[in-house]
Amino acid sequence: MTKRRIGLIRVLTTSDEDLLNLHGSLVMKYFPGFEVVSRCIPDQPEGIHDDETERIAVPKVLALAGEMERDGMEAVIVSCAGDPAVAEANAELKVPVIGAGRAAASAALVLGRPAGVLGITKEVPAAIRRILGELLVAEAVPEGVESTLDLMKPGGKQILAEAGRHLVEKGAGAIVLACTGMSTIGAAAGLREALGIPVVDPVQAQAAAAWVALG
Repeated sequence: MTKRRIGLIRVLTTSDEDLLNLHGSLVMKYFPGFEVVSRCIPDQPEGIHDDETERIAVPKVLALAGEMERDGMEAVIVSCAGDPAVAEANAELKVPVIGAGRAAASAALVLGRPAGVLGITKEVPAAIRRILGELLVAEAVPEGVESTLDLMKPGGKQILAEAGRHLVEKGAGAIVLACTGMSTIGAAAGLREALGIPVVDPVQAQAAAAWVALG
């Protein structure tokens, strides 16, 4: 069977090949019919974690998505829950461009449960807030986390669990992870076990969305 070629954009600049390809490897694990090519935008070693880092990332993501289309990718995934440049790229490119935030929120919407959003930014990403609508009942940022790199430090999973419990106390019956760095450390499985409720992993959600888009 011929595999479908997917371009995956990391918004965390890294020269570590294993880290660069991690999300793509997960996508191919979930959907073996995909061949994923991962590339990162330049000059953002801390990724996207606020309005300013998102603003400067948008033209870089848009340019890289165009490059991937020209290189024959059948779809492009922007592996960031803030969905930088996703709307712009979908307006300009012929191939489908999928954002992790939209994909994760849409997956949570199917559950129909009150949802909490666990992220690293002060505000819930706009697309996630819009899609969840009235189902969004709570939001939280793990204590001491300012960028995706903080999640990889010792104790990262423990503070995620504490933030998840806060969301449950606020009425969340499901949790959307609004940072793909949480997929990097495998946070969803631990949170499901600790909290006993569904937890939507954004990398898994974006892989499923690409599969649906390509048919």
